[in-house]
Amino acid sequence: MRDRLIQLFAMAVLILSTVSAGALVPRMLRSAEALGLRYTSDPIEGAPPIIAMANAIGALRPMVADYLWIKLSRMKEKGQFYEASSLASWITKLQPRFPEVWAFHGHNMAYNISVLTNTPAERFAWVNQGIDLVRNQGLRLNPNDLGLNKELAFWFAHKLDGVADDAHLHYKREFAREWHYLLGVPPYDQAMREAWIQEVADAPDTYQQLVQQHPDVQKVVDRLTEGLSPFDKRFSFKLDKALLNLYGQWKAIEDSAYARMLQLDLGFRTSDPMYAAISGVFSDESLKLPLHQLVSFLRKRVLLDDYNMEPAVMARYTKEYGPFDWRHPQAHAFYWAKIGAERGGARYSDVEDVYKALNNDRIWIQAIQALQRTGLMAYDPFSNDNPTRLNDTRWIKPAIKAFRFVYDYYYDRSRGGGVDTFADWYENFMTSNVRELWRAGDVEAAQEIYGELDQLFGSTGLVPNNKYRRPLDVFVQETTKGEYEFVPDTAATDVYSALRGGYLQAYLLGKPEKLKAAREFAGGVIEFFKSTHYFNYVNKFGEGRMKDLIADLDSTEERVVIALMRDTSIALLDRLTLYNRAPEAVRRLAYDDVKDEIREQVFVSPIGRSIMERVMGQGGSQEDANAALQETFVGLLAEPPGMEEWRIAKAERSKRVEEERAGSRSDFKVR
Repeated sequence: MRDRLIQLFAMAVLILSTVSAGALVPRMLRSAEALGLRYTSDPIEGAPPIIAMANAIGALRPMVADYLWIKLSRMKEKGQFYEASSLASWITKLQPRFPEVWAFHGHNMAYNISVLTNTPAERFAWVNQGIDLVRNQGLRLNPNDLGLNKELAFWFAHKLDGVADDAHLHYKREFAREWHYLLGVPPYDQAMREAWIQEVADAPDTYQQLVQQHPDVQKVVDRLTEGLSPFDKRFSFKLDKALLNLYGQWKAIEDSAYARMLQLDLGFRTSDPMYAAISGVFSDESLKLPLHQLVSFLRKRVLLDDYNMEPAVMARYTKEYGPFDWRHPQAHAFYWAKIGAERGGARYSDVEDVYKALNNDRIWIQAIQALQRTGLMAYDPFSNDNPTRLNDTRWIKPAIKAFRFVYDYYYDRSRGGGVDTFADWYENFMTSNVRELWRAGDVEAAQEIYGELDQLFGSTGLVPNNKYRRPLDVFVQETTKGEYEFVPDTAATDVYSALRGGYLQAYLLGKPEKLKAAREFAGGVIEFFKSTHYFNYVNKFGEGRMKDLIADLDSTEERVVIALMRDTSIALLDRLTLYNRAPEAVRRLAYDDVKDEIREQVFVSPIGRSIMERVMGQGGSQEDANAALQETFVGLLAEPPGMEEWRIAKAERSKRVEEERAGSRSDFKVR
């Protein structure tokens, strides 16, 4: 009897437990679905029977995934990359929280399969697929995995920004084009750049919230809906990336000096009714403010939904570190490595595993160095030129801050091991800054850094030496020797720094001999490359490995003058003085590219405000004030003679480049 009672009690407990567990299942499934933790039981299209069976019987998943992973590794060893791509895709569906297979799958597409293709466009498509797979799928399912973040950051730094791939110049052009259309041209000034990206971060999360806050946005949407309705077979109107790209392309045509020279806007209005329809809406002055608000909202949604990037984090990094230009691959390398460190680095704090976090941090700190060397960008999607990438000394202080942080952070955690690499990086980075500042004529700043190098690594360093006790000019010459051939970006940076300093000293300080010396130096560097055995090397895509990295002197000077006129760290009056003191040939280099930007700066400057107050105080209208402002601007930044001939010459140069470069395009397309 006693045994029977125990059995009945046990049976009752079992039934109660089963019923209770069953009641909890729907709630658990809903929570798992909401958190993305539930595997799908839907059939995987094209998968073999073993995968279909494992998908149906959850217990088989780990075993089948292990079997496929072993098979995948063997395929990689045999060079069966296309087959491995399909297999990896099946594994990600079976085990979406298996980060290693996402990394393998993305790397396989970006590196192995891409180089088997025949054109730069095909290569870039595969590279993009690999990046998007990890960024937009793998990291959504494994958001705190440091390894995936590190892999993705490395691809931006190495594959897109490096020079190892024959198609790297095509990658840089297309990447700059993509982000130029998405976010537009960032303002130069750091405070303005912070506000620019913060505006995107602060945009409403939903369209309903947007219209509630800014009702006039609905007018823009209604006008676009009506204007694009006849073209529904060509373009499906939605508030998405396609619409943002449409706006970005239109805006690029409006702002492009080349597009104006080639009269692309007029040509598209005449030949493309869809372009004419959107242009009528986008150029309507009465819709300017609500259109701006709509575009900020679209940028936020596209970043979150299509790129898995958080505008709030992008804004924070811009404020904490420096002037990120998101058209530059290294800005993305920094973003993914840094956000990986913040979200997943703490999991590798033990001495045995800390190297994983340390290797990731090397990527974002090296990204700062790369941005200092090439982060000052200018790009015209219709010029067919490579993006202008000049050195930006604003990144020196963020680099110092970053070095001190990572050195202190890892010194105790790694028991001193590994931090020496950061010290080596810092010494090399600051040495290059000494050279660049000296080339630019900022001897005082160069001497200050030179003294710090001596204190840390020289006569008062851990191992005393006299490396940094030599005269500064001798040090610069010796550190430059032999470096150009192995690090071409260094040469481009030195040329830019020298010409920049030469222009400032010649036209602001009255020292024309400095510009003459800078030009001689720049010409000597360019001639050095032209004399090297690989200058005329052309890869299988028709790109010159060195020829496209080191522009001819005239082209380099054009980029430098434009960069100087846009540099808001130089007082507006000084830039206008430089412009007016420069000869006509120099003024022609920059006029078309900077006139609109300088006009806006003049209008909001103390000069502009004083003219506005004077005219309005005398009873004049707003139109009178605007006319007076325009007259003042024309006097300060007059169009130099010979501009029409210069525009024709630039257009012809662009046409030649377009004909020489396969796959270039300057047409209007819905992307």
